[in-house]
Order: sequence, then C-alpha cells, then structure tokens
Amino acid sequence: MKLKHIKDIFFDLDHTLWDFDKNSALTFKKIFELNQLDINSNDFIEYYEPINLKYWKLYREEKINKENLRYARLQETFREIGTVVADTIINKLSEDYITHLTSFNYLFENTLDVLNYLYPKYNLHIITNGFDEVQYKKMIKSNIYSYFKTVTNSEMVGVKKPNPKIFNYAINKAEAHISESIMIGDSYEADILGAQNIGMDVILFDVGGKATDPNIKQVSHLKELFEYF
Repeated sequence: MKLKHIKDIFFDLDHTLWDFDKNSALTFKKIFELNQLDINSNDFIEYYEPINLKYWKLYREEKINKENLRYARLQETFREIGTVVADTIINKLSEDYITHLTSFNYLFENTLDVLNYLYPKYNLHIITNGFDEVQYKKMIKSNIYSYFKTVTNSEMVGVKKPNPKIFNYAINKAEAHISESIMIGDSYEADILGAQNIGMDVILFDVGGKATDPNIKQVSHLKELFEYF
C-alpha cells in the first residue's frame, strides 16, 4: 500500500539505519584491547545489551543523566559477569567508548539503497535521542549525512523521544506538516508511540519480529519500505 500523502520522512538513527549493536560490539573489543583488559567481548556484550537498553529507558524518562548512563551501564555489566574493575578504569572505558564508537560504521542492510530511492522523492530527516557529539560523526563517517534535510537530537531540544516536544520541534525545523509526515524507527515506545501522540503516521522497524500490535505498519527489513513509498 503506497502512502501517497507523505512528503516528509523522519528516521530514527541508532538501531534503524546505523547498526548500533554491531558497531558497539566492535568498539568494546577495541577498547578492551587498548586498555589491556582480559575480557571476552562476546560474553560482555551478552549481558551489556539488555542492561544498556534498561539504562536508556531510564535516560529517556529523565531519571538519570548522560554521565550516569555511561558509567552505570558498564559498572552493572562488569558486576553481572563477575569481573572487578576499578572506577577509574570504568570511567576511562566510558570515555574511550564514545571516542572510538564512530570508528565502526556499519549500516543495516539496504540502508543506502533505500535512501537513494527516497532522497529524490521526499524530504528526509533524523530524530534521535543519541548524544550530539557522536550522532553527527556517525552520519558523516557512514556517508549518510547528505541525505537528510534536518537532524534533530534530544540534546538540542532538552527532551527525549517519546516526549511530544521533540517531535513538534523536528516538524517545525523541517517546515513540514504532521499530516504529510511519517516516523520510521525501531522503538515502539520512543518512536512509534511518541510520533503517534502528535498525530504522525508511523512504521515500526521490527528487526527481531517481536512486535505484537497488528494496527502498526511494520517492516523487518528496510527493503520492505519500498512497498510503502
């Protein structure tokens, strides 16, 4: 079903276009080696990924700040795998992680094909909760920055998705209309419910096939977006 009313497409970045999990795992492997830590990065990631999601939820809900997020997700993961790591090393790792995260810039399969197809036909935009200092680097180093007319991140607005303020800010910045706009993202809470709360159309990028809401348009591979545009 083609969405003929759409003129502006808003994408989430991490976990939607930029393959966060893959790039993050490679970053941890690198910084463990740089800091001479004898830690199996695969074992670490198995525990880290759900812990990281938990702390990002707290961050979205304004219950912790950026510094708490960066430290606590590492500290709890080391505790879970039974490895004692000094606070000074955890703080160093949290800084190294941000420094080296954009050394790896894998995109989800078909990202460039989709962007090349959409770019001549629609105004493309980004709405992200990611940190300002790394999101632009991710986009530039992965060669996708030039596709987007606007980029809105939570730090410039002062609130995070799903807060309606960030969506309204992005719509105004894009000089777009809600009735002609759509949000595409992987987070049901942040992207889908957040956009729906201001009346935007939505498509859930459901990589793991875990979505349970039959009323939400969803794709499990980016190439499936061709069915809608």
